Amino acid sequence: MSEVATQDPDRSAIRRRVEVLGAVLGVAAGAAAGYAAERMLTIRSRRRAADPHAEEHFGPQPYDESLTVTTDDGLGLHVEIVDPVDGVDLTLDFLPAVGQPAPTLIFVHGFCLDMGTFYFQRKELARLGDWRMVFYDQPGHGRSGRLAEGEYTLESLGQALRRVIEETAPGEPVVLIGHSMGGMAIMALAELHPQLFAEQVVGTALVATSAGRLEAVRLGLPEIIARTGRPLLPLVNGATRMTGVMLDRARTAASNIAWQLTRRYGFGAERPSPALVSFVERMNSRTPTETVARYLRTLYTHSRYPALEALRHVPVLVVVGDKDPITPARASTEICRRLPDAELVTVPDSGHVVLLEHAETVNDVLLRFLEKICP
Repeated sequence: MSEVATQDPDRSAIRRRVEVLGAVLGVAAGAAAGYAAERMLTIRSRRRAADPHAEEHFGPQPYDESLTVTTDDGLGLHVEIVDPVDGVDLTLDFLPAVGQPAPTLIFVHGFCLDMGTFYFQRKELARLGDWRMVFYDQPGHGRSGRLAEGEYTLESLGQALRRVIEETAPGEPVVLIGHSMGGMAIMALAELHPQLFAEQVVGTALVATSAGRLEAVRLGLPEIIARTGRPLLPLVNGATRMTGVMLDRARTAASNIAWQLTRRYGFGAERPSPALVSFVERMNSRTPTETVARYLRTLYTHSRYPALEALRHVPVLVVVGDKDPITPARASTEICRRLPDAELVTVPDSGHVVLLEHAETVNDVLLRFLEKICP
């Protein structure tokens, strides 16, 4: 009997799919040299023009407390808390009256990113010193724990957010601020626990996100993964252990491709800051491919339009870049059509990471929104 005939049929099928995927990624890695040249030309051309973020360190930011919050499925979430500055005048017009606690701001980042997504919002709000802020890395991202098997679901992300609220602001008013998949996690929370939006959540900001119909968007995935996303789905159950290391090596070899794709799909300006592009690409590249694979199915099937009903109880801010190819402006328009009292802000010349690319604009919009919540 031949060797092929004696192999386990399931293992043979998995191996064939792995070989095909490996060949596709091999082509991508082979193209890296061309993208490397393009990247160097891009960076050199930017040196002739001032990069406003060239001196920004884009590293870890100060915090007053860090802790680990355990999810219902046993994952440890890395959480950082920034407290208000001592001595801040709480009689400022936009803060609650003395004796009424200002809401805690909880920031929820997107797919293939981490809490660094809110770098400029954290920096500016910490400088003002008026707000207590909570940041955490979503499951499988940053310094948080990863699943050993199975898939991540938006329901589990919603439950993870619930646990963060319970551990960091029990019974206190909170404002939820979500970017991309972070906004989807907020919608999942609203679907699972609508009473929170009537009792504890006093405001929600949804940045560059969607409530459904995700078939045509790439969700921040590297282009090579997005184009092969559906064929990857059968690999999720059991095959990711075989393919994770191989895919990560291919992604490392194709880092120049990743930089150009980040620039193309993350930003809307013709000449975005190279330092910002590199910052976003680093966050993306640190997300293991196994994590990417375990999220694919839930992201492709995301639909949370009914959950928006719970958000009718609270003020809602919707922000989107007008050139966002990942969660296009029409997705935000649809959210506002279903939430007619929501405020929609479309930022010109901006892509998916609008809160980084046009941080000053987003910060101003966010502060005005907070003033409305705390008259």
